[in-house]
Amino acid sequence: YMEVVQIPKGSVHIEIQEVAMSKNYIALKSEGNDYYINGAWTIDWPRKFDVAGTAFHYRRPTDAVESLEALGATTENLVIMVLLQEQNPGIRYKFNVPILRGGSGDNDVSFGWHHLPWSECSATCAGGSQKQEVVCKRQDDGSVVQNSYCDPEGKPPENQRPCNTEPCPPEWVIGDWSDCSKTCDGGTRTRTVLCIRKIGPADEENLEDLQCLTHRPIEHESCNNQSCPPQWVPLDWSECTPKCGHGFKHRIVLCKSSDLNKTFPAALCSELIKPPVRMRCTLGRCPPPRWMPGEWGQCSAQCGLGQQMRTVQCLSYIGQPSNDCPDAVRPSMYQPCESKCDATPIANGDDLAQVLDGTAVSLIDIETDA
Repeated sequence: YMEVVQIPKGSVHIEIQEVAMSKNYIALKSEGNDYYINGAWTIDWPRKFDVAGTAFHYRRPTDAVESLEALGATTENLVIMVLLQEQNPGIRYKFNVPILRGGSGDNDVSFGWHHLPWSECSATCAGGSQKQEVVCKRQDDGSVVQNSYCDPEGKPPENQRPCNTEPCPPEWVIGDWSDCSKTCDGGTRTRTVLCIRKIGPADEENLEDLQCLTHRPIEHESCNNQSCPPQWVPLDWSECTPKCGHGFKHRIVLCKSSDLNKTFPAALCSELIKPPVRMRCTLGRCPPPRWMPGEWGQCSAQCGLGQQMRTVQCLSYIGQPSNDCPDAVRPSMYQPCESKCDATPIANGDDLAQVLDGTAVSLIDIETDA
């Protein structure tokens, strides 16, 4: 670091700039060696620095010399330094030092309020403003001094006027991106893109896209393209079992890829969020058990009156034996029956012998005399 100049407390209209562009940097520190700008071999970004009761504007354009400016007045002694990176081409500085009252010549000096030149326009188009600040000056040499030297009641107002009132060139105005439509597996997000022309400080108009000469920014793009983790995919529920009363229905739940094309082991999906595989169901009240008679058997008599028998069971609606059928309506297990007897004529002695269970009987022809 190399010292350039000391700026006394109370100085105003401070202007520091390089004589020619270089790789060196202007630095600012206090009288006590505390750096405010570009200290400790660290380069600050160009911006406004609030230092010593005033605002220092540090500028470092790429195509012009580096500069440091402040309106003042400063509230402490300051030192301008240069951080050398190459041979110093020179630093040009200008500032007004304070005039202390009480000297022998002060009574002969008069002071007055004066307007400074118009400031730069606050906007390059669509209506900005310029102003003329009012400062206190010595009447003999025109140097700017602290406002306390001038009569506060006689201070004129600042002048202000509009400037650069012509509309701005059309330009694209881009909105913020929306949230992504998906958290994984590739979603989309959108934003608004409008061709706008600013026609006033707070007024603008929408134009056709063709009037903006630069390439139209995109308003849709993909997002969250990473693959989603495996997920549980349930299949359809089965029918309720049993067919009546309270029961359950079941389903299969698979661990699948997010695109459903692959099936993974269940261990790759979280059991904490697995859908249920069984659910209670009711299909209405079941019908009561009832008596179920079988077919009648053969008649017990081959000829004449006899009896027929059949089975009678108490069965549930699913065909299981039950003891809950009412006896009052139990069907009969027996009923009378009759078998028709066949009349067979006896033709000869042999047939008679068969009729008599094989007992030998001698048949004697008895002749009767006439």
